[in-house]
Amino acid sequence: MNDARQYAPATQRNREAILEVLLKILPAKDTILEIASGTGEHAVFFAPSLAPRQWFPSEPNPLLRDSIDAWREHFPADNLHAPLDIDVRESVWSVEKNNPATPISAIVNINMIHISPRSACTGLMAGAGRILPPGGILYLYGPFKLGKNTAPSNLAFDESLRLQNPEWGVRDLDEVVTTAKEEGLKLLETVQMPANNLSVVFQRDRS
Repeated sequence: MNDARQYAPATQRNREAILEVLLKILPAKDTILEIASGTGEHAVFFAPSLAPRQWFPSEPNPLLRDSIDAWREHFPADNLHAPLDIDVRESVWSVEKNNPATPISAIVNINMIHISPRSACTGLMAGAGRILPPGGILYLYGPFKLGKNTAPSNLAFDESLRLQNPEWGVRDLDEVVTTAKEEGLKLLETVQMPANNLSVVFQRDRS
């Protein structure tokens, strides 16, 4: 039997730092929806430490969904579910049609918005605005532009991404915050992470 697992080297470097933040900011129960789960390595690492929260990975790429399933077979966890097929650019996500047994109280998105079109960021914010309850959490991780304070490594990374695909690029944090605000999400905090990345935490308005 072929092993469908795929590997993302950055996962090994950032997963412990991300988990430390998630343990502080995620609700203590209910369902966590991970958007753009990639290989699935984050999901199998996070889920056991975040129980009793239920972790639902998602990924639009079928080969990566196969990788997530393969990782789940190697490292099973009672609270780690099969990957959902979600493209954030769609006006209605599959999870909205088939709600999990417990409410989705947080959305986690790691290293997506800089390696996807800008429409993926706006779609993510729109989906979070529709799905999250008042007080729900949206967590982003990745590199960001911070005006004059942008790290040189992130500027160089931005240039390399745009050479690969003109629609990609390191996003300006202020623009991301503005997009989130338009969908009823307010910035709670930013946390400096290794390798000039940020954890960015939003909360759905309680009004």
